[in-house]
Amino acid sequence: MDRSQRLLIIAGLSIAIVGMLYGLWYAVFDEHQTLERLGGSLANSFVEAARGDLAGAGSELESYRQIGSEYAREVHAHSHWITLSMILIVLGMAYERVNYSASFKFVLASVLSAGAVVFPLGVLLQNFPLGMLGKLLAQIGSLAVIVSFLLITLGLFKSAAPD
Repeated sequence: MDRSQRLLIIAGLSIAIVGMLYGLWYAVFDEHQTLERLGGSLANSFVEAARGDLAGAGSELESYRQIGSEYAREVHAHSHWITLSMILIVLGMAYERVNYSASFKFVLASVLSAGAVVFPLGVLLQNFPLGMLGKLLAQIGSLAVIVSFLLITLGLFKSAAPD
């Protein structure tokens, strides 16, 4: 096993641990409160609409939309970390089939590993006041993952091509 494979497998295992610990923390300390706020804002929007206060109902629906977006980002960050970690581990086991130089394969593995951390982290950070920074990190991380996957796929096809 070369250093690129070790990097992918160790990064994959590390990211899986981070994703699982975040998921555990989220399930225990935040998810139920978020879902309660989500349901409460929807129920309040119906109450305001029944009272004839359309502005109040609209405000509650906007709150529902914001809480729903927060919830989706939190769940997606957890699931993306876990999914990307599994992909890193599987790629690490088959990485010797990618037909590039050892140094390029290591750079590619490093970029993919970094993207697998930064992309979900950026998604999660969009829930905080500096959400634009989170959005930028999510875009950079997703670009790193996409480009790495593309280059790895090309390297696999390159190795499969007849001489």
